[in-house]
Amino acid sequence: MMIDKVIENNQVAMIGTITAPFRFSYEIFGEGFYMTEIEVRRLSESTDIIPLMVSNRLMDVTEDYTGSMIKVMGQFRSYNRHEEKRNRLVLSVFAREVEFAEEEEPLVKTNQIFLDGYVCKPPVYRKTPLGREIADLLIAVNRPYGKSDYIPCICWGRNARFASGFEVGTHTQIWGRIQSREYIKKLSEEEQEKRVAYEVSVSKLEALEID
Repeated sequence: MMIDKVIENNQVAMIGTITAPFRFSYEIFGEGFYMTEIEVRRLSESTDIIPLMVSNRLMDVTEDYTGSMIKVMGQFRSYNRHEEKRNRLVLSVFAREVEFAEEEEPLVKTNQIFLDGYVCKPPVYRKTPLGREIADLLIAVNRPYGKSDYIPCICWGRNARFASGFEVGTHTQIWGRIQSREYIKKLSEEEQEKRVAYEVSVSKLEALEID
């Protein structure tokens, strides 16, 4: 029952196309977990490339499914990877159910996420040069056995103004979609590297009473 309750606080539903063969990630209690990426279309016709972790009990990971369209139900998870003398937050969708899809159904949302968690850093509110309001939130979502996932979220407009007033510890529920965004990481004076960040683009959020 506890597991079900925790799963309900972090729900992802996506439809997209697998873009790469599976790569081994880790094994636990004899179960192997493998990474790939899926390309998910936005309404604007651009796409997001989202990392996907799949168990070898869900799919035959020895097959190359590149180009196949799948429906995924799961959770958005994070872990800290230590690199360059600091921790880097690594995010991926952890698949719980996978099925192949013939084609994208019109009017079906291809990228949805719901999170129920707690604000764990002061929100960062700013305006773009064109005056668009943005607020960055970092949400801690509980997982079984005392673990948490730390999910970056980005709010716009009225949602950004609302979120800018949240305090650390605010219990919040968020609806939106997962997006990928390229940025340039400066490694030194001469060196820079193109990287991809993943975050939740918020369409709706609520602040709940503190339990």
